[in-house]
Amino acid sequence: MPLRLALYQPDIPQNAGTLMRMGACLGIPLDVIGPTGFDMRERALRRAGMDYLATADVTRHGSWERFVAALHASEPAARLVLLSAHAQTPYTSHHFTCHDVVLVGRESAGVPPEVVEAADVSLTIPMRPGHRSLNVAIAAAMVIGEAMRQLGGDARREPEQP
Repeated sequence: MPLRLALYQPDIPQNAGTLMRMGACLGIPLDVIGPTGFDMRERALRRAGMDYLATADVTRHGSWERFVAALHASEPAARLVLLSAHAQTPYTSHHFTCHDVVLVGRESAGVPPEVVEAADVSLTIPMRPGHRSLNVAIAAAMVIGEAMRQLGGDARREPEQP
C-alpha cells in the first residue's frame, strides 16, 4: 500500500482538483470521503485538475464509515495521519511510512471529534502566533512533500535506515 492522501468531505472544488492533480503527478492515490460540498463533475474541479484528472488514482467513499472500513481492510494496516491546526506535533517531527494515509479536513470546518479520535496521529504545521491555518491544498502539499522526502521520493517504499 503506497502513501495516500485522503480528503474529508471537501467543499472547495478548486482545492480538491489541485490535490488530485498533485496526486496524479506524484503518484499519490487519493481518497475522497463524501459527501462533498460540490458535484465531482463540477467545472471548477476539472479546471483546477486540468488534464491530470484522467490519470489521478481517486477512490470515492460515500461516508466516513465506508472509508474507515476500507482503511481497516488494507494489508498491511494503514496508519491514519490527521493534519490539524489543533495538534501539537509538528509534521516535520513525524516518521512517515509508505503505509500512512494523510488526512486533511474540510476547508470550512475541519473534521468532527470522531475523526480526530480515529486518527493514529495528529500533526500540525507550525505557524506564527495569531495565524490560524493554511489553505488545505498548500498544507497537504507541504506534508506530502515531507513524507516523500523521508521515503526517498517514492511514496511506495519504506525509507532507508541510517
